[in-house]
Parts: sequence; C-alpha cells; structure tokens
Amino acid sequence: MSFLRHAFMKFWKLELYWKVFIAMAAGIVYALALGDKAMNVAPLGDMFMRLLKMVIVPLIFFSITSGVAGIGENKSLGRLGAKTFAYYFLTSMLAILIGLTLTNIIQPGVGVNILAGGKDFDPSTLTQPGSLGNILIRMIPTNPIQAAAKGDVLSVIFFSIVLGMSITALPDRQYKIVHDLFDTFFKVMMKMTQGVILFLPIGVFGLIAKAVSSTGFELFKAVGWYMVTIASGLTLHIFLVLPIVFWLLTKINPLKHFKAIASAMATAFSTSSSGATLPVTMDSVENRAGVSNKVTSFVLPLGATINMDGTALYECAGVLFISQALGFDLTFSQQFVVVITAFLASVGAAAIPSAGLVMIFIVLDAVGLGNHPQAAIIVGTMLAVDRPLDMFRTVVNITSDSMGAVIIAKSEGEDVLSDK
Repeated sequence: MSFLRHAFMKFWKLELYWKVFIAMAAGIVYALALGDKAMNVAPLGDMFMRLLKMVIVPLIFFSITSGVAGIGENKSLGRLGAKTFAYYFLTSMLAILIGLTLTNIIQPGVGVNILAGGKDFDPSTLTQPGSLGNILIRMIPTNPIQAAAKGDVLSVIFFSIVLGMSITALPDRQYKIVHDLFDTFFKVMMKMTQGVILFLPIGVFGLIAKAVSSTGFELFKAVGWYMVTIASGLTLHIFLVLPIVFWLLTKINPLKHFKAIASAMATAFSTSSSGATLPVTMDSVENRAGVSNKVTSFVLPLGATINMDGTALYECAGVLFISQALGFDLTFSQQFVVVITAFLASVGAAAIPSAGLVMIFIVLDAVGLGNHPQAAIIVGTMLAVDRPLDMFRTVVNITSDSMGAVIIAKSEGEDVLSDK
C-alpha cells in the first residue's frame, strides 16, 4: 500500500501534460488488455465531459460581460478602443480562415470509421442556418434565461455583449459595483474551470479506453493529421500572416518585435496561459518594444481576455475535423456558422491552460453536432494530444496581442521598436 501511495503522490505532483500522456497510455493498455470489457471505464470520460459542459454557459456569460464592461474603466480611450477591436477582429478572422482552408484541403477526419452509436444519430438535427440574416436573428434571444438553460450559446454571447455594454453606461459608482460583481463571478468561474481541468487525466483515461475499444487505432491516425493541420495553421499565422499585417501597418521589421517579446513567448509556451504570461508580455512590450504604459495597460489586458487568434483557429479546424470524422460534410452556410461561432467562442475563452477544449462544445452545438454519440470520443482523443497544441496556440495568442499593442502605439505617433 505504501508503494501505491508513493506512486500516486509522485504522479499527482507531475505537470498536467505528463499526467495526460500517462493517462492516455494507461487507457490504451487497459483497452488492449480487456477489449470490449474496457468500456466499463467509459463513464469516467462521460462524467468529465459533463463537467466541461457544466461550466460553459456561466463561464461565457461572466467572461464576456466582465470583459466588455471592463472597457468602461477606460471611457476616455474611445479611439484607442476602436483601433484595438478592429485589429483583434482582423487577426482573429484571418486565423479562422486559415484553419478553415487547411482543414478543407487536408481533410484530416475523412476516412475515419466510427460506427458504434453513430447509427442512432439523426442527420436532420444538424443546424441549417440558411442565411446570414437567419444567423443574426438566431443570435438575439427572446428569453436570455431560456437560452442559457437550453445551452444556446450564440444567444448567451449576444446577451452578454449587450449587458456588458449597458454596464459601461452606468454612473461611475454603480458601474464600479456591478463591474466588480461580474468580475468576481468571472474569477470564480475561472477557478471552477481550473478545478474541472484537474480531472483531465481521469477523463482522458476513460475516453481513450472507450475510443480504442470501440474504434481501434484508426482514430489516432486521423488525430495525427489533425495535429499536423492545427500546427501548420498556427505556424502560418504566427510566422507569415501576423508579420505581414505588422509590417503593412508599421513598416517595421517583424524580427525586431519577435526579439523584443522572446521572453514572453517562452513564458506563454511553458505556461499555456495568456493570463499568466500577461505581466511578462506587458514588461516586454513596454520596456523592450517602447510602447507607452497608456497603450499597454489598455490593449494587452483586453487582448488576454478577448483576442485569441490561436484558439479561434483551433476551434474552427477542430469542429471541421470532428464533422469529417463523423462523416458529415458541412455546407457552406454551416461552415459560416462555424466561423462566426469560433470567433465568438475565442472571445469568451478564459486565459487559462486548455480553455479552448471547453469552448469546442460551443461551436459543435452551433451546427447541431454537440449531442452526437461519438463526438465525445473524438474530443477525448483530441484532449490527449492537446497539450503541445495548447502551448503553441498560447504563443500565437500573446504574439498577436503584443503586435497589436505596437501597431496601435505606432498609429498614435509613438516611437516604438526604435534602434536608439
């Protein structure tokens, strides 16, 4: 017993990604040893998925409301805010389009044979948005509480944005009370999400055991191509798209910027958290890139909350991969819904490790795949390989934030990344 206790304590002290890799290996061995009987641990994966889904609506609601309301703390920065949001929207949409294009070209999920339980799924339940007008109409809830209860996340996101904007219109004293309240609830939800993610190794063990016993190793081959697709998209975005945008808007060599934020990039890669990296990012941008405190204190905290280029790309490509693996060809209009929802979901993603895996269900639900009986198996397999991708997309996130700060400072006439 003492040996088992010592082994468990040693396992518990490991970094989360090591726990996930060990749980993945254990799930594979367990499934190979027991065959169909390995399905007896499937409830562990199912319970973990339910925990993830449990935090989605409140996390989105408090995250977006608090983030949008937080703009009210800088009411004199209207011009700065408009530039910041324009930049965030541009880079996020470019990232999403990269993910969309690569997934349609590489098609990592095509050819995966997942039959168990899939026969009971009715394809007619897939969302058919029809037109942009219908999408916009669907986003406006007639009853926000009912929308939250049904998990209609697009409506929840829309209501959260409107509520956050309304809070900024309050008189200063009332504004501070309400904003502090929502910010506190957001921090509570972040703590809850972090607590749920602690159970990730247990969930991965159950999900991987279920995946191997029901589908064999074919899914893992597809996940390998999925990793290639995501990594290729992130590489294109950080080393091609963002530098081109940066140079076009500043006429400054992007290599200067990469050199200035090298420590922030290393921190982002090791922590997988834009929030945890924020102090290092602000120090690098202010003291090494020469951006004023006025710009950094506004642009970077806001970016760590709502500007998630890497996450947006991941959400879009991930959902298309899942739909391909399930054998569904999403129409152009459904892919458009994926694009819009991926952007909104990335805005609501918490700046903590693996927050993107929580948000993947939002985009799945938007096209009607959230309740597919085999979706959880695929997501579980994606979770097992998510750590290196999460590290990479966090680097992309903070790189986009920091470039945005320099671009906006340059547009305000500041002398940034000078040689003096």
